[in-house]
Amino acid sequence: MLAREEVVIEPDAGYEVERNPIDEVIAGRLSCREFSGSPVSRSTVEQILRVARFAPSGANIQPWHVYVLAGTAKAEVSAALLHAFETEPSEHVSEYQYYASEFPEPYLGRRQQFGRLFYDSLGIAQSDTAARSRQTAKNFAFFGAPVGLIVTIDRRLAMGSWLDLGMFIQNVMLAAVGRGLQSCPQETFAKYHRILRSRLSIPVEQMVACGISMGHPRERGRARLMPRADLEAFASFKGFEN
Repeated sequence: MLAREEVVIEPDAGYEVERNPIDEVIAGRLSCREFSGSPVSRSTVEQILRVARFAPSGANIQPWHVYVLAGTAKAEVSAALLHAFETEPSEHVSEYQYYASEFPEPYLGRRQQFGRLFYDSLGIAQSDTAARSRQTAKNFAFFGAPVGLIVTIDRRLAMGSWLDLGMFIQNVMLAAVGRGLQSCPQETFAKYHRILRSRLSIPVEQMVACGISMGHPRERGRARLMPRADLEAFASFKGFEN
């Protein structure tokens, strides 16, 4: 379990927050983009995946598959992806559309706020395309994490199975927090599915959904960078007594 002082939960203004261990783990999950590089054992990753498999799954289909990379295998995949990113970025696209073509509000404003907060935290100007490209390139080294996961889903399944996959991925990340680790889900790996398919022997029926970097964060106890909307912005209640 992550030490209590390493988790920061910001309560909604005016509301009491009753803490419990599950809340600590959920609120303690962050998208980490700077890992210490300290090793993570295969047995730890196996424990994480064994508990993550209990994610909800319609009709118990369990549509996920995970390719776990470490050591030389991870380094070789990273080198191939980085080479493709640097030499032929326009040649690689994901097999699915992650973002909408146009964002209505409030989503457009949130996306713009993300860009400002994220690049400001790195000291990178929005107009500095070279620095932004260098930051993007760090994805392919799994941000220095000792473990990289490539997650796939059977392309023959429907959208409901993608819901199952998302819950499985969340379980993976929460189980990592419970073991003192952090992670970062990365859609950008899906763009390079052709390289991953050949190097990891991924069957044609499997679609690359994302990658996940996993390891010990370089800095512990960091406050959450990205804000979340208050409860009133996304929840509607009816039928409850005052």
